[in-house]
Amino acid sequence: MVDIEDLREKARETISRDDVRCVFGWKRGTYGYESAPAVVRKPEDADSLIFDATCVQNPASFVVLEEKLPVPRGKEPDTRKIAVFVKGCDSRAVVQHLVENAYLRENIVVLGIPCMGVIDRRKAEKLFGESLEPVEAECSGDKVALNFGGERKEVERSDVLSEKCLRCRYPNPILSDIMLGTEVEKRAEDEFADVSEFEKKSADEKWAFWEEQFSKCVRCYACRNVCPMCYCIDCVVTKLKPQWTRRSTDISENTVYHIQRAWHLAGRCIECMECERVCPMNIPIMTLNRKMTKEVREMFDHEPGVDPEAKPLLASYNPQDPEEYIL
Repeated sequence: MVDIEDLREKARETISRDDVRCVFGWKRGTYGYESAPAVVRKPEDADSLIFDATCVQNPASFVVLEEKLPVPRGKEPDTRKIAVFVKGCDSRAVVQHLVENAYLRENIVVLGIPCMGVIDRRKAEKLFGESLEPVEAECSGDKVALNFGGERKEVERSDVLSEKCLRCRYPNPILSDIMLGTEVEKRAEDEFADVSEFEKKSADEKWAFWEEQFSKCVRCYACRNVCPMCYCIDCVVTKLKPQWTRRSTDISENTVYHIQRAWHLAGRCIECMECERVCPMNIPIMTLNRKMTKEVREMFDHEPGVDPEAKPLLASYNPQDPEEYIL
């Protein structure tokens, strides 16, 4: 476990540097099973920072937003560094950003936190109902302890943790300038069993499944807005000239939207599952994303977000890549 006072002290030290303008992390939410994103701009702000199994959000998403803010007229851009706390999956987003030159390595400070898993809000609500007060949670071995309502409730990891945590290959940050706590042991291998099971369905069954799921989509764009890899200033799905996707929420346009996102994330998705977490309609978006991830790994032996020196998949060429698609 990470010592919270140590975490806060590292944040104070970092924000006190002349070359750092802000630190992104987590703070206790007002209610429920999830923490809230936090931004530290002065040392005293660090007193609110936390880290436990409720820290689900991927703070790396905020780095690209901060980098691309428009500068008010008459003001010079703030070129100081951005600091960010990251779990293992969050660090993969930072790595992929660096691979894609979203920002330069010297422009960020990465504070790494080993992670034993984070809560799936929907699983927790099925077990205990909604909580109108903030929940504290701690992973220990095969158990997760939740504290709220003056009670301590202990459950199995698989009953309450996010699916991404149950198959996590990178519980420790892949890169960091400052590492907090001690590294944790990897507890699982990801064999894409969920994707393999879905692949057994017939073409008609697959279409029936996605037709049902995509028909629920209200096109709120929460999945796009939360995704750390969707950081284009001008998104193709909302462009009007040319207009690739109409704004109507019928099954045709919804399908086009989700397929566009899946293709744009091919070889880029770092599997943080933020898209699925924020979807108000509970669409299993990661089933599609993970199918693409599995194909990319098998065809090109490529895994995004694990090597800062790697080339983007679609910007590299290997003569040994399979070419069965060429007639």
